Amino acid sequence: MPTIAINKQLNHNFQNLEEFEAGLVLTGAEVKSIKTRHISLKGAFISIKNGQAYIKKVHIPIYAKASLQSMKNYDSDANRKLLLTKKEILYLSSKTKEKGLTIMPVSVYTTRRLIKVKIALVKGKRKFDKREDIKRKDINRNILRKLKNF
Repeated sequence: MPTIAINKQLNHNFQNLEEFEAGLVLTGAEVKSIKTRHISLKGAFISIKNGQAYIKKVHIPIYAKASLQSMKNYDSDANRKLLLTKKEILYLSSKTKEKGLTIMPVSVYTTRRLIKVKIALVKGKRKFDKREDIKRKDINRNILRKLKNF
């Protein structure tokens, strides 16, 4: 399962509560563009409207070798539909109504010929939570350095 893109700021700014796997509804040119690693998850989030899940603010530039017809009305920042079960959509929509919870994309990867998105139900971190994480990482790094020297 080769990973194509990762949301790097997710672990720094949010606490991961639960993860789900979802498919993406894409055109052929978008699939080719993603497989050449042209996708950005920076600032992306998932919203649920009318019983459907959509990923928003994902930037997928047009495929360089795409035909002129597909280039005419192409929007690289368009909302794209996520393929989730009704049960998962109902669960996620009920959880996002709680204060402070949101749904964010974690990574985009391929399985065989399909493009999947790993999404997570997350809660925002406060400043002191971020400081504790940084302190914990520094301590672990120092311990590994000292063990390496022995």
